[in-house]
Amino acid sequence: MGHDHSHAQAPESASGKYVSRLALALAIGGVFMIVEFAIAFATSSLATLSDAAHMLTDVVGLSMALGAIMLAKRSAPTFTRTFGYYRGEVLAALANAVLLFVVAGYVLVEAISRIGEPPEVPGWPVLIAGVAGIGANVASFLLLRSGAKESLNIRGAYLEVVADLIGSVGVVISALITLTFGWLYADMIIGVLIGLWVLPRTFMLAKRSLRILFQHSPDQLDVELVSAALEALPGVDNVHDLHVWTLTSGMDVASAHITTADGADAGVVLRAAQDILAVEYKIEHATLQVEGPDSARRCNELSW
Repeated sequence: MGHDHSHAQAPESASGKYVSRLALALAIGGVFMIVEFAIAFATSSLATLSDAAHMLTDVVGLSMALGAIMLAKRSAPTFTRTFGYYRGEVLAALANAVLLFVVAGYVLVEAISRIGEPPEVPGWPVLIAGVAGIGANVASFLLLRSGAKESLNIRGAYLEVVADLIGSVGVVISALITLTFGWLYADMIIGVLIGLWVLPRTFMLAKRSLRILFQHSPDQLDVELVSAALEALPGVDNVHDLHVWTLTSGMDVASAHITTADGADAGVVLRAAQDILAVEYKIEHATLQVEGPDSARRCNELSW
């Protein structure tokens, strides 16, 4: 006896309700990216170029995040794609992490090449670019902040916006130092600091994305406790082949074989197991196979 919701109506992923906010953040980022690149190339400012490059990753990342959500919404699970395209959101988050790694690496290499001969960077255009960038990133930050708590996909885009916000603040500081003291190394040092600030946050985003893609258990869930809770239910003799993984942010999935004791009502055991998974562990999509002692022997013969 089992229970499987594989072909029920597709639920909305955690990031699905943030489509309009993503679209608006994308529009804001696109406009200010063009402005910053124009100023960066006109002034040879590494700090502004670093911030503009981060804004580019914002635009690309937001586009991927938005595209992944739309793909998941339009393509419900089928008999050939039993989980639909929900994993597209996780791939978008991982791609965001890769983009951030590339940008941070480029800035560090460019900074090294400028050691000894820092270019003279005009302060006022850089200051204007930094202030404009702060305004754009604050707007996007406010749009995405709540969604970042629910969705890894939104969090990837949100982290890029936060990195850009810090970058824009750095650009303003660099411009003020240049205007006040005329120190040529200020722009280069701020650009490097922006890149170094981004790297550990990018690493964590990539790590969380890969954890989902490798189908590890959710990091906040102790699967041993889940197994013990199921085995403690009345009428349950043994729980094996228990698997818990995350399909995409907000969608945890489980499957398990539950062996009943002699005389136990399989239907009662199944409902109790479904209830404890949904209520105690927030796992609403569970495929559970309830089996008697004879059926369980076959599982012991399997090699994996």
